Amino acid sequence: MAAIGAAAVVRVAAGIERRRRAAIAAEADEAPVDLLAPVPAPAPLAAAVPAVAAGPVVTATPVAGTDHVPAPRRASSAPPASTHGAFGRELHPGRPATPVEAVPWGLRVAAESTWRLLLLGAALYVLFRVVDMLRLVAFAVLASLLISALLEPTVSWLRRHGVPRSLAAAGTFMSGLAGIGLVGWFVVWQVTTNLPSVTNRVQDGVYQLRDWLVTGPLHLTQQQITDFAKQITTAINANSEQITSASITGAQIAVEVLTTMLLAFFTTFFLLYDGARIWNWALRGLPRHSRYAMAGAGPKAWATLTAYVRGTVCVAFIDAVCIGIGIQLLGVPMALPLAVIIFLGAFVPLVGALVTGTIAVLIALVTKDPFTALMVLVVLIAVQQIEGHILQPLILGRAVRVHPLGVVLGVAAGSIVGGIGGAIVAVPLIAVTNTVVTHLRRRNEAGQEVFVALEAAREAAERTASASAATATAAAAPPPASAD
Repeated sequence: MAAIGAAAVVRVAAGIERRRRAAIAAEADEAPVDLLAPVPAPAPLAAAVPAVAAGPVVTATPVAGTDHVPAPRRASSAPPASTHGAFGRELHPGRPATPVEAVPWGLRVAAESTWRLLLLGAALYVLFRVVDMLRLVAFAVLASLLISALLEPTVSWLRRHGVPRSLAAAGTFMSGLAGIGLVGWFVVWQVTTNLPSVTNRVQDGVYQLRDWLVTGPLHLTQQQITDFAKQITTAINANSEQITSASITGAQIAVEVLTTMLLAFFTTFFLLYDGARIWNWALRGLPRHSRYAMAGAGPKAWATLTAYVRGTVCVAFIDAVCIGIGIQLLGVPMALPLAVIIFLGAFVPLVGALVTGTIAVLIALVTKDPFTALMVLVVLIAVQQIEGHILQPLILGRAVRVHPLGVVLGVAAGSIVGGIGGAIVAVPLIAVTNTVVTHLRRRNEAGQEVFVALEAAREAAERTASASAATATAAAAPPPASAD
């Protein structure tokens, strides 16, 4: 009877052990067990039920009358499946702890970059809106910076030769203003002098064009030409209100241009007279940790702007002289005024001289013949090729350091945002920004190298100190006692 009772107790204990192991296997968050692992064979009946070990490995005693005991499994330290994550979801094998971990790394990087780019674009949009609202002040300041960059070397040269600062600034400013006035007077004088002859030639050209329309390949009749002229007159009379509003807009533009010029002249004088103090005052408005970086970037940006303006003036002068000589040799009227206009247009790199040179092509077409107009166009293209491949790299290469594609795109974007003024200031703005960014990047790299060198020196000093301390300790230790 005792043997039967012991066998019953062993059978009950084995069942309880199987249920406990099944519960542990269901609750444990671990990798699945290899189903192909061999199953141990049943063992003979044990005399007593062994105690369950407290270690990580769980064992069971086989019982007579049963097939086998499940293979022992290692207990896992992972949380059970009922444990809830930070977002209230049950965890189970294969599910990330948080939704963020379920997002692929590339998508997370793209999202982080996208919202930063959107924030930067919003900041630039707000900046452009503010500049658009204050465009008169913005253009006046930018124009004064360009003029000051052109005249400032003269002021510095006068001050080095003992001329007082106020007298040097005033003399240079008045000389520059007189030069601009002389150029404007020369253009107006040449236009008014040659205007009657040009008008007569334009009328002759119109008559020739009408004769060509009648006798040429189109074979138009005189009545058709008269009807076309009447349609043009009717369209002008019907759109008189729009033309009047356009003239009013033109008057407003003239007032804005005059106001911008006065602000630019006023700002230019003070930049020439007290530019260093204005720059120091601007630096004091920056955070303290940014002043040193911008204090070093400012002179480099000013040097870039000065080199750009002086190089642009040189390139524009060469373009105007070459194109003016070509126009004069071809017999096109008003060669000198056209050369001055091309000189002013050449301040827009790569495309300015070509755009303003089309005026010469039109005048040659009206006053001369199509062949002369074609030759003027050939001269313009040839000079532009020389400017793009020789003059720009040699004179403006070091100052600008911007790819020609960047120059063209910058001019296009500047003209869209700010018209002619935006096209003029786009390239110097890109050049100055490139110089400032390059300086700050090199400064950060140099600071990082200094930091690495200081860290290496500190670690070497610590190793030396540790070695010295160990040597001193070994020297101070008593010698071992000798055995008698």
